[in-house]
Amino acid sequence: MRRLASVALAVTLAGCSRGPTPTHAAQVVPSVHDAATVDAETARAVPVDAAGADAVIVVGQAPATDVYARRTVAPAMGFGGASWLDRPEREQTEQPEKALDALAIEPGMTVADVGAGTGYFTLRIARRVGAQGHVVATDLEPRMLAVLADRATKAHLSNIETRVVTNDDPRLDPGSLDLVLMVDVYHELVHPQAELAAVKRALHPGGRLALVEYRGEDPKVAIKPEHKMTRAQVEAEVLPAGYREVEDFEHLRDQRILVFTPAALGAVPAAPHPGTW
Repeated sequence: MRRLASVALAVTLAGCSRGPTPTHAAQVVPSVHDAATVDAETARAVPVDAAGADAVIVVGQAPATDVYARRTVAPAMGFGGASWLDRPEREQTEQPEKALDALAIEPGMTVADVGAGTGYFTLRIARRVGAQGHVVATDLEPRMLAVLADRATKAHLSNIETRVVTNDDPRLDPGSLDLVLMVDVYHELVHPQAELAAVKRALHPGGRLALVEYRGEDPKVAIKPEHKMTRAQVEAEVLPAGYREVEDFEHLRDQRILVFTPAALGAVPAAPHPGTW
C-alpha cells in the first residue's frame, strides 16, 4: 500500500432525487423477483469461458464497441453472467475481504456498491456497516438485484437497498454517502465523466470513491484488455474530473485499488503516474 496526500475532503454522488428517505431494508422489484431467482439457477449452469488470457469474460455480454479516452469501453454484464460473479475461485483471485479491509469500512457508514450485480461485495459490506449503517446497491440489470435482495433476506440483512439504474442516471442522492465502491465496474461506464460528477455530488464531506480494477499493465492477468485498466488510464480520467488520489493498494493478486476524494475548489490535480496506455 502507498499512502498519498492526507484524506480530508468532501465527496458527493449522483444526481437524481428519488423522493422519501428509504427504510433500511432490502428492496426487491416484485415483478422480476421470482423469475430472477429461477433464472439465476439457470445462469449458474452456463459455462464461463476461462480458457486463457484472450478468452476470459464473460457470458451475457455483447462485443465491446464504444471507445473513450483511447480505450475500449467494455459492455456491461448481462444476467447471463451471474455465474461469473459467483464463481467459487473468486474468493482466491479477488480476495474480497482483504480488499474491504483496505478500505476501512466502519459500522454506521453509508456505502454505495455501484454495479453490485448479485451482491458478492454488497453482503460483505452490509455486515461491516452493521444495523446502523446502510448499503445502496445499484445495477443496470434488475434480475441481478432481485437475486441480491433474495440473498440479503436469507442472510437476515435488512440494511441493503437496491436500485435499478440506467447509463444516464446512477440514482445516487446528493450528500448521502461515505464511500462509493466500484469493483470491476468503472471500465464499463458509458458516460464516465458524468458518473464521476455524480459521485462528487453524492459523497459526504471527507467521502471517498474507490475503484477496483484489474491491472492493465500486467499481461499475466488473464482478462480481456477492455476489462483491465492501467494506473495511468484511471488517473488520467479521474484526476481532471476534480479528484485527488489519497490511497492506493497493490496487495491483491490481480487487481489494484485506487481511492480518490474530491479536490479542493480550484486545486490543480496531480500529474498521473507514468504507465502503459
